[in-house]
Amino acid sequence: MPRARRPQRTSYDKLVAALGEARAVNDEQPLPLTGEVTIIGIDPGTAILGYGIIRADASRCVPVAFGAIRTTPSMSKGERLCAIHEGLSRVLAEHAPDVMAVERLFFQKNVRTAMAVGEARGVVLLAAAQHGVGFYEYTPTDVKMSLSGSGRADKHEVGQMVAWALDLAEIPRPDDVADALGIALCHLYRARLR
Repeated sequence: MPRARRPQRTSYDKLVAALGEARAVNDEQPLPLTGEVTIIGIDPGTAILGYGIIRADASRCVPVAFGAIRTTPSMSKGERLCAIHEGLSRVLAEHAPDVMAVERLFFQKNVRTAMAVGEARGVVLLAAAQHGVGFYEYTPTDVKMSLSGSGRADKHEVGQMVAWALDLAEIPRPDDVADALGIALCHLYRARLR
């Protein structure tokens, strides 16, 4: 029986291949820390995308930069996604993180919200692939467990643990920024355990 011919690679196929290469590290646990590493945590959203960058080695951790990329309701969906991509690409180019930790989409009762977050995550993963940054995914429960020891911690408790771990005077605002730093710390803690 003759083998089916492989179709020519389209731009979409090339993008999928790039994402697969960037994601290859995600199939395993985080690599153990062997030196200094810069981690960017991402809390995806279409209205507010939080990001937090930390630099760490086996014994210390310092915040490098954190903030939010905001869009407005008056923007079209395409304009919002472009603004997120452009803003995140600037952050990635400026700070050149070694690895990205992204909040994994979990089941949501509101399908519209889940779709919007999924679209924002797609743009985030595209930017990671374009900048050659491998990524890991963590659920909100993973992050809460890593920071507080309880998967049921509320946003305020997570924010307090982030501020304490990074020696910040106050909890970063908005919550999306604190969550992004928490996701970066979750990745760091898991890498240190290896």
